[in-house]
Amino acid sequence: SLTDAQSLFDREKKQFEREILPKLRSLPKTVKVFDLGCGSGSLIAALKGAGFTSVSGMDLSEEQVKMAHGMGVSEVMLGDALQYLRDTAEGFDVITGMDIIEHFTKDELVELLQLIQRRLNAGGMAIFRTPNMDAPVASAFALGDFTHENYLNASSAAQVMLSCGYQDVAILPSTMRVQGLFKEIIRRITYDWLELILKLQLFATARSTRNILFTPNLIIVGCKK
Repeated sequence: SLTDAQSLFDREKKQFEREILPKLRSLPKTVKVFDLGCGSGSLIAALKGAGFTSVSGMDLSEEQVKMAHGMGVSEVMLGDALQYLRDTAEGFDVITGMDIIEHFTKDELVELLQLIQRRLNAGGMAIFRTPNMDAPVASAFALGDFTHENYLNASSAAQVMLSCGYQDVAILPSTMRVQGLFKEIIRRITYDWLELILKLQLFATARSTRNILFTPNLIIVGCKK
């Protein structure tokens, strides 16, 4: 229903405000941003709400593009973003991909990352969100969509980004929050204990806990010098 679609859009927008916008805090609001596989345009709406003035996105789904336009996000275009990046000579300061890179095979992902790196202007930044295979019950997220093709953890995400020419690569935890203050307090306490238990498991098997994240998603950031 329209009410359900609006509710989902608003939740996604709020999540992006918490999770992605802080990564762009140091950038001028005039940077040119392209959102790959932008869905209903909730990230673009968050960017516009934060004052960014040159944002656009593309999605393959007519339904998603129609929904975006219905939500007032007219910057969303219908099309194959991968082919668009192949064909265009346009450069971008920021290219984002939320919950998209897991839909490519390993070979396709390498091609995509290299293509994005080439389309970034000097000093540009790429930001991706993808399921984290080191998360507890990771299969609930990574295997919850039959169309997923590849799976990353913090180590392999850094490896593929560096191999594709990105610099200042950072693999960051995703933002976790539930509605309701009391529920959020309980969640945080539970997660702290769970994280301790997971680190103890690694310690017990003589493995390092460095560079390991346990959040359901990873936020991957890479720059072009």
